[in-house]
Amino acid sequence: MESKNITLSPEIRERVPAFVGGALYASFTNTPSDEALLSEMRAEEKRAASLYSVDTIKLIPGIAATRAAYKACGKDPSRYRPSDEQLLRRVIQGKELWSISTAVDIGNLASLRSGYSIGCFDYDLISGPDITLGIGRHGEPYEGIGRGVINIEGMPVYRDAVGGIGTPTSDNERTKMTLATTHMLALVNGYDGDKDAVTACLNFMKDAFERYLGAECRTEYF
Repeated sequence: MESKNITLSPEIRERVPAFVGGALYASFTNTPSDEALLSEMRAEEKRAASLYSVDTIKLIPGIAATRAAYKACGKDPSRYRPSDEQLLRRVIQGKELWSISTAVDIGNLASLRSGYSIGCFDYDLISGPDITLGIGRHGEPYEGIGRGVINIEGMPVYRDAVGGIGTPTSDNERTKMTLATTHMLALVNGYDGDKDAVTACLNFMKDAFERYLGAECRTEYF
């Protein structure tokens, strides 16, 4: 798997200059949700629910920075909540994380643990060698996973040669992972600029993909 050329647009660099991005490339055979992984997810849900409330999750550095990035780019983060905040709100309300597949579950667990929004894409469905993080435009077409068409104007968005593939709120249906996925690119969005925390998140994901799927992994920064 060749590395993608992942860059930040000038408009993003201007509005979120502290941004640190982490990339995880992984090759594996995906499986239905793993029982041991589900147990790990349930334990993390209990830990998070015991530490935070709906009000205090907004103070978690990764979430606070992502919300600030939305505002800087022109989006209301309370109307279009970033996925990391969505996950934490869900477990605080006493609901379990969704069980989708081992690969997707690891991404959700890493997001819950780290407070970062993480995009997980089927590498083979990404068009072209380049990915750019920019800002959504008025009327730009985008179909969120399980959400239908969403308005990404003023929202940070990763684009490949065809169009948007991921935002902090929702990844795109076009490049989503399924049980048929064998190559993944995961992007950790460190809007707080904390490279050590981004590294910890990447290392956790790498270890989980190796343990649960026997994956071959490597990490990079952008």
